[in-house]
Amino acid sequence: MNGVVLMSEKTQAKKYMNFKEIAAYSLGLFGFQAIVGLLNSYQAEFDASILGADIAVVGILILVAKIISAVADPVVGGLVDRSKSKYGKFKSMIMYSIVPLLVFTAVVFVKVPFTGFALYAWIFVTYLIWSIAMTMGDVPSQGIASALTPDPTERTNVVSISNTFKQIGFSACVVIVPIVCLIIKGGSKVIVAKGETDTPMIASEYLGTAILTAVLGCALFALIPLVNKERVKVESNEKVTAKDMLLALKNNKPLMLVIVSYFLGFGRQMAMGIQVQAANVLLGSQNLVAVLGIVTAVGSMISMALCPLLIKKMNEKKAYILLSVYGFAASIFSFVVGHFWFSNPSNIVLTVLFYASLFLIGLQFGAVTLMPMIMTADAVDYYEYETGKRMEGAAYSILTLTIKVCLALGTALGLVFVQFSGYADTLSQINAGTAAGFTTHTKDIIFFAYTAVPGILALLSIVPMFKYDIVGEKKQAISKALQERRAKAESK
Repeated sequence: MNGVVLMSEKTQAKKYMNFKEIAAYSLGLFGFQAIVGLLNSYQAEFDASILGADIAVVGILILVAKIISAVADPVVGGLVDRSKSKYGKFKSMIMYSIVPLLVFTAVVFVKVPFTGFALYAWIFVTYLIWSIAMTMGDVPSQGIASALTPDPTERTNVVSISNTFKQIGFSACVVIVPIVCLIIKGGSKVIVAKGETDTPMIASEYLGTAILTAVLGCALFALIPLVNKERVKVESNEKVTAKDMLLALKNNKPLMLVIVSYFLGFGRQMAMGIQVQAANVLLGSQNLVAVLGIVTAVGSMISMALCPLLIKKMNEKKAYILLSVYGFAASIFSFVVGHFWFSNPSNIVLTVLFYASLFLIGLQFGAVTLMPMIMTADAVDYYEYETGKRMEGAAYSILTLTIKVCLALGTALGLVFVQFSGYADTLSQINAGTAAGFTTHTKDIIFFAYTAVPGILALLSIVPMFKYDIVGEKKQAISKALQERRAKAESK
């Protein structure tokens, strides 16, 4: 990198994106993630409580479907890289994804009369098709971040803002569900009055939530291709095969480090995967999932808002390591507080500490939601600088594949903990009136999966980051060199 002139202050100060574009991209990710969050949080509970499926088997089916659908990620990434659409290679693929995503988000929550093998086949096939539709939107909506602006500083700020909306969207279902439950009569009660017992959600509430989320989510998602511009355009006539993508990953050390780190920290995805069950066990109602979600989400939003400042002060690598170590400490603290609170829930001090600890856990999530996006965009620049090829589609398909597999692994592992805790049997006894509530043993196991396991794996995820070096002067030098190359190519 020696001899490469850093970007001038004038170049750094130039802004490419206006407020309308930033808002459209942010709202688009919000809508898309609202759909993803709904499936992640409520599908397993719907399959178990409405369709009668075994919750642990559902977790395994979700994992297998994600792994099988993973072949769609490199396919979509290759299609994006080779696209010659006049609308833009990312934007055109997003538009193709909207209809199937909308339809199958609702189909997954349809109550069917199947039992046995037919039931599990239905759950698996519908979720698999939904996963493929989701991939068609996920890869280009993440990848377009590297094409919105050539300025890495502006890109970091845009990714930070949009991922704050993305995180809020992922948790939006915890607000949408109670609203639908209020509208649809005869189902669960959002507020349990004195002397009344909370009742589980009914099929129409699940379906109503799915339809509302799908329509609103897809409408917002469509804003990305309708409003945003792809400013960094590097056309490729080469067909990108799975082998090419593996070679690109092998030859792109920064990207490989990001991917390995994400896999090691997959446990951070567990909390959202079992949030509905955790709310039922810890707070006494699945409708109170909003309490768990909002408390943690507030911390997450603050974390992502502060991430650009942390990056400016210490760079992406150090910020990631700091947040991950902090996340481990906060998660263990929360588990310990929760253990004592379960035995004495009327203690005001323990109650305050319990909710405060959930907020503190949320402060780490800028690391897992924001940093990989920024680092992948930087890895795309690095690969173009080294090879002359800009494989955005390939890089982001690898990232989105990783995110989805880790989400499925986290959900599957979390549901195994839920099954092991005796959740299903105790819930049946509570609904039948033969049990007063969940035992402290069940609460401890589920809360361990909700807090401690994610924290331990977050700490493990920092190991590859010690070798990541696309930061500071090296990062700016790469960006400067690429801008000069593009300017030279356009002048010919």
